[in-house]
Amino acid sequence: MLGIATLYLLSFAPALAHGGEKHEKKKTEATAVKKEAADTATSQQTAPDTAAALTPAPTVHIEAHEQTPSKVHASLSDFPNTHPLIVHFPIMLLMVAAAVLLANIVFLRNELDWVATIAALIGFITAYLAANYNHPHTDGLTAHAQLVLDQHDLYAEWTVYLGGIGLVAQLLSQFLFKGKRWSVAVAALILTGSAYAVSMAGHYGAQLVHIEGVGPQGKFLEEHHH
Repeated sequence: MLGIATLYLLSFAPALAHGGEKHEKKKTEATAVKKEAADTATSQQTAPDTAAALTPAPTVHIEAHEQTPSKVHASLSDFPNTHPLIVHFPIMLLMVAAAVLLANIVFLRNELDWVATIAALIGFITAYLAANYNHPHTDGLTAHAQLVLDQHDLYAEWTVYLGGIGLVAQLLSQFLFKGKRWSVAVAALILTGSAYAVSMAGHYGAQLVHIEGVGPQGKFLEEHHH
């Protein structure tokens, strides 16, 4: 009887031992899975930080026009040339003078005469300043950009000539001929020519800036010409 019991216990011993091995193996595998999951989570968490660390920081462009509260408003000395600040006056005023005189051919109002005279006077003065004293000097232009600049200068000269002649014609019409319809028409015709010339000069000027790249940030401009 004792022998039978002993044999029975011995038959269960391998099974118990094997079950223990399976338990240890499962425990080891579970630990490995947990460790792998933890490593994956850690790598996913550090990946953006590593990418951010490897990404170069944007270069800060420290110039006079840096976007800080104290430098948002640029001073006149920050501009490479003051031509754009002046040239918009004749572009606007000579067109206004021409439009008002064209209307005054019909209405013959003294008030419109004064508006046209003042607009033509300021327009002519600012056109002369923009063409002679505030005109930027260029350097290193391409052949095509030089052709565009030549057209710009040509129409700028015609703007000054016709603006001056139109101003004289308007003054004579207002003070000598007392606003006769024919004299108003002559002054309107000449100032319309000046308005066309300044619009073409503005067109070629915009082409130089926005297509040829002349002027932005001082490109192709000689220094110390204001």
